[in-house]
Amino acid sequence: MQVQSPFRQHNSTPVSSFVLTAYFNLGSLRWLFFWALLLLYLLMIFSNVLLVCVIALNRSLHEPMYMFLCSLFINELYGSAALFPFLLVHILRDVHIVPAAFCFFQVYAWHGYALIEHITLTGMSYDRYVAICHPLHYRTRMTRNRTAPLTLFPWTCGLLIQGIMIGLSSSLEHCGNVIDKVYCDNYSLVKLACYDTTILNIYGIVATSFLVVYPFLVILYMYLRILKVCWGGERRTRQKAANTCAPHLASLLNFTVAAFFEVLQSRFDMSHLPNMLRVFLSLYFLLCPPLFNPLIYGLVLTNIRLICRGLLLRVFRRGKSDS
Repeated sequence: MQVQSPFRQHNSTPVSSFVLTAYFNLGSLRWLFFWALLLLYLLMIFSNVLLVCVIALNRSLHEPMYMFLCSLFINELYGSAALFPFLLVHILRDVHIVPAAFCFFQVYAWHGYALIEHITLTGMSYDRYVAICHPLHYRTRMTRNRTAPLTLFPWTCGLLIQGIMIGLSSSLEHCGNVIDKVYCDNYSLVKLACYDTTILNIYGIVATSFLVVYPFLVILYMYLRILKVCWGGERRTRQKAANTCAPHLASLLNFTVAAFFEVLQSRFDMSHLPNMLRVFLSLYFLLCPPLFNPLIYGLVLTNIRLICRGLLLRVFRRGKSDS
């Protein structure tokens, strides 16, 4: 789809690559950052894959809450794979040029990751609402036929919406190829367009309202209902609600902070901040949730914690006996 506009500039040329300018010279420290980032990425892979396998292989965990968690952990792997191998390569390079096709693929992957994360957290809030406010009807409301669509909808919606967005963005003609980040993002690509992007902006506003604002209102409504039940309930009810909702609230808060940092980076001039801080803020979105979520759910949820501990102990004992 080619967007036509009277605002087109005739001096534009097709852009085959983009230059990322947020990288800075690390000198002799580049290998230190490389190994630190590699260890973090391996930790992300290990922790998320471990919990996915634990949930998938234990029938006792084939319940709605754990199905949502499994989807969340798979999404962490998907989002981190779009960024960290790329960062590891570019940390060791002196020139940071990205082919246009890969740049658009990276935008598609990490924006899709963000939408899937947000909508999945919304589905988890509904699950917590039913468990606390309607515990006697939980089994009848959160059946497999209802849980499966709630789990698959974020992936279908996130990947489809981003496919349309990338189709619109990739059809633009660009009058520049410099992106002041360590990775590609859609807002930076749109800003480089040679002509008016009203159609794309309208689509972005509608998509944001439907996929960000509406789920946020749903989450807010669910937790207001939960708060109402806890306020008028017994101490035992409040304690159960706190134990049930604490991991989800912590994950939601972490994701919200990460999204806020990303909005600050994209929409406002942050050139007055130290370069290292700017890079950290831009990476927080894809660095902290994949590390934080497996940790918080693996430690707080008793069933997962006990199974993981037993599995790791068996592996350790087997390795010790083999040696």
